[in-house]
Amino acid sequence: MESARISHWLNLLVCVLLLLKAEGSSVPLTLVKNSETKGAVCLDGSPPAYHFDKGFGKGINNWIVHIEGGGWCNNVTSCLDRKNTTLGSSNHMSDISFYAILSNQQQFNPDFYNWNRVKVRYCDGSSFTGDVEEVDPTTNLHFRGARIFSAVMEELLAKGMKNAKNAILSGCSAGGLTTILHCDSFKALLPSRANVKCVPDAGYFVNVEDISGAHSFQEFYSEVVSIHGSAKNLPTSCTSKLNPALCFFPQYVASHISTPIFVVNSAYDWWQIGNIFVPSSADPSNSWHSCKLNLSNCSPDQLSKLQGFKSEFQRALSEVGDSPSKGMFIDSCYAHCQTETQETWFKSGSQLLANKTIAKAVGDWFYGRSPFHHIDCNFPCNPTCHNRVFQVKDYPGI
Repeated sequence: MESARISHWLNLLVCVLLLLKAEGSSVPLTLVKNSETKGAVCLDGSPPAYHFDKGFGKGINNWIVHIEGGGWCNNVTSCLDRKNTTLGSSNHMSDISFYAILSNQQQFNPDFYNWNRVKVRYCDGSSFTGDVEEVDPTTNLHFRGARIFSAVMEELLAKGMKNAKNAILSGCSAGGLTTILHCDSFKALLPSRANVKCVPDAGYFVNVEDISGAHSFQEFYSEVVSIHGSAKNLPTSCTSKLNPALCFFPQYVASHISTPIFVVNSAYDWWQIGNIFVPSSADPSNSWHSCKLNLSNCSPDQLSKLQGFKSEFQRALSEVGDSPSKGMFIDSCYAHCQTETQETWFKSGSQLLANKTIAKAVGDWFYGRSPFHHIDCNFPCNPTCHNRVFQVKDYPGI
């Protein structure tokens, strides 16, 4: 009886220790050196920043650079709103913990746990594409995202990334879009012999009509490109043919990306549904409010329209192509950013597609163990999904 009790408590202790490890380790904030002399600064003029956790063992020459997300600012007012927050100033940033794709624990991140892992903070509001020399003294806003990206990469190369054998550029949301837009330029920085690939998460924003028939998000992106001076830093394969504002949408860029890329996204991405497909401007009567909080509340007509959105998303996604170098994990979960949280990246009970977790699918694809190119069935078909359910106070609609 006593030995059974001891065994019970030992098992509980092991569980607690595993949970503590899953919480992630604190990684200090690093400010980019001499960034001001290069004009590579956040919206408020402060130096950009990142967090770096050094690799170990067999991962010492492998690198994963993960870009933080956080939307965009499209005019002076919205950029000023970000200026005194972590999304516009390193003065408000602090140390963070690494989880999931950045975890240093093998049981939570089996293929990349011992790599050099970096999280680049996002403080420019343009997915690192902006570059305007002039600074209005009235607002003191600096639009220098492209310079930030270059300065951070330069510092990481000096810290050892120039010797990388394997490397991944990844990111979530606006950071996922950064990953797509900078994928080829990231590869070009590294040794030609290096195995370099890109893994954007929740960054495949699509150009579709909203429920009112308008292309409201296309206009939003047009304003982002205009105020940040982004056109010259977007892929020329796209801007030489299309309006630069369209080149902020991955569907017009994806077919020209030569670097292997793996798209992680929900076909029912809650941010896209709430801000691109059903923005508040297209729903003045607020008839979609309950549906957007929880897809289980959607009426049959609303659910039918959401299936139409999924079809449009799949058409836009077809531009990625289906070669073995191009992978995708497109689930039917009401989710946004699934590589950054442990429960959706790799854990008992994580959502599955073709019987694989995201971590397993990405790892198998990266190391060439097996390709992965799967799109889920229609909502609510996947019982393993971690579907987001919002409270009224926390729905982040525009």
